[in-house]
Amino acid sequence: MLDSAGYPAGVRLLRSLLLFKLGFWTGTLASAAVMKRAFPSRGDAESDEVRLVAILDGVAIKSRAAAFRGGSMFSWLGGIAFDLREATLAPGAQLELGSLFGGIAVRVPPGWRVISEVTALAGGVAIDVPEPDAEDAPTLRLSGYSAFGGIAVGAKRTD
Repeated sequence: MLDSAGYPAGVRLLRSLLLFKLGFWTGTLASAAVMKRAFPSRGDAESDEVRLVAILDGVAIKSRAAAFRGGSMFSWLGGIAFDLREATLAPGAQLELGSLFGGIAVRVPPGWRVISEVTALAGGVAIDVPEPDAEDAPTLRLSGYSAFGGIAVGAKRTD
């Protein structure tokens, strides 16, 4: 049996840090796998409300909802691409976004107004939607967080 006291202090510290890091990532991946089974995604291209969950994988939906009311999106070590350019927005629509070591990208048509209350901790939030000219433009409210991940909302014409 090896006596750890015989190793130099730097080697003992490095070994401890590597074991901690290995344990942390093993625990994170194991919990993500359990959460993936516990919280499945709900909603499709025709749904007026969605509950999208991307854990250890990706979700991509191009919505054609007749009256999109909102919902929630959560990514953990995964990604969500949600395209609303062909959807019609219902009054009072709101999306709750959460990103933990993952990413969420939302595309909206240029005529929509996006009001964001999303916060970031060691991550990023980018809202790149020009302010519409019309006072009564459809409004989408965003709330949520991004921790060590990213959330991007952009307006782009459909090609």
